[in-house]
Amino acid sequence: MTDVTANGADTLPQIGLLAQYVKDLSFENPNSPAVYSWQTQPQIDVQFNIASTPAAEDVHEVALRITAKAESDQGVAFAVELLYAGLFGIRNVSEEQQQAFLFAEAPRLLFPFARRVLADAVQDGGFPPLLLDPLDFNALYQQQTAQAQAMAETQPAGNA
Repeated sequence: MTDVTANGADTLPQIGLLAQYVKDLSFENPNSPAVYSWQTQPQIDVQFNIASTPAAEDVHEVALRITAKAESDQGVAFAVELLYAGLFGIRNVSEEQQQAFLFAEAPRLLFPFARRVLADAVQDGGFPPLLLDPLDFNALYQQQTAQAQAMAETQPAGNA
């Protein structure tokens, strides 16, 4: 049995990774060469952001932005920002399932590749590679969805 309508249109849900790429990469080493003789270990702050935008019909770009800054009392050791993206084809998937895929599963698929690019950039800057721990993007998505829902429930209804 197939899910094809009488006119031949395919109705099966389909999702596929079409391409992945570095969209933007920036590495700053503002205190070189002095930074290589610093004796203190810097504190590293890492931030993540996920965005999704339609790229074409049935195609969405998911962009994973990772920023990391290593700083000590002596100054900034390095700052790196990576925007790593993927194009995903999505057809015959409900809006709710699309959102869950684009903000939970798609970043999970992109993360290992973005992690490697970031580690290589930091290492190429003369520092030990920055190896990020895996993230549970599904749990983050569920947490964000629950927060947004709770916030919507506490907002007063608009004036009619």
